[in-house]
Amino acid sequence: METPTTALVTGATAGLGAEFARQLAQEGHHMVLVARDAARLQQIADELERDYSVSTEVLPADLTDDAGVAAVVGRLTDAARPVEVLVNNAGIGLLHSFEKNSLEDEKRHLRLHVQTPMELCHAALQGMLERRSGRIINVASVSAFANRGSYSAAKAWQVIFSRWANLAYGPRGVHVTALCPGFTHTEFHDRMGMDKSVAPHWMWLRADWVVRDGLADNARGKGVSIPTKRYKLVAAISRVLPARFTSGPPRRPKQ
Repeated sequence: METPTTALVTGATAGLGAEFARQLAQEGHHMVLVARDAARLQQIADELERDYSVSTEVLPADLTDDAGVAAVVGRLTDAARPVEVLVNNAGIGLLHSFEKNSLEDEKRHLRLHVQTPMELCHAALQGMLERRSGRIINVASVSAFANRGSYSAAKAWQVIFSRWANLAYGPRGVHVTALCPGFTHTEFHDRMGMDKSVAPHWMWLRADWVVRDGLADNARGKGVSIPTKRYKLVAAISRVLPARFTSGPPRRPKQ
């Protein structure tokens, strides 16, 4: 019988993060759950232990804060408790256009989507490369192939980095994948205060489908995972259309 491995998921209290935690626990991984809300983390941890008979750790941390990131880096580099799977899922959205957002909000957004995943990948890779075994999934977005301000720019970084890292480290036993979903039914857009009717019904995906596709593509060693044929087509078209046609539906607040 194989020894159970450990997976660490950021943004684990809701949406794709909670779904990653469930599916990885179902596969038999012990779980380290990271998010800001300690009470919600414990609720998810209790659910996983009850439903899948795995052990869990809760690690409350603000990943836009140096101390929070350092706590997660410390867990990832603990050689006595190796992490085999890292899912960089924590993220936020900004409802308004770049010039209307505060600079502090934009800096926090950039930190969470670029600097923090980079730091956590660097930390996780140390042990993974030594063991010649590991999996990293960076939750990006199909917006990475479009032109949607600083969000697209940050997600494009995740895609380019993940594609390169997979080529560099795949032969050494570590698969790195950028998961690029489109609109997905989670709390993400609700927390932004976005009116979700701006996107038609066919554009919305279920979180369990997105996670299942991402895990499968990562296991196959793919550097980029785009769930569903419809979004593969959207990404392909976005690459060849003039930039002015790939900004997507406008965001507007809920009424």
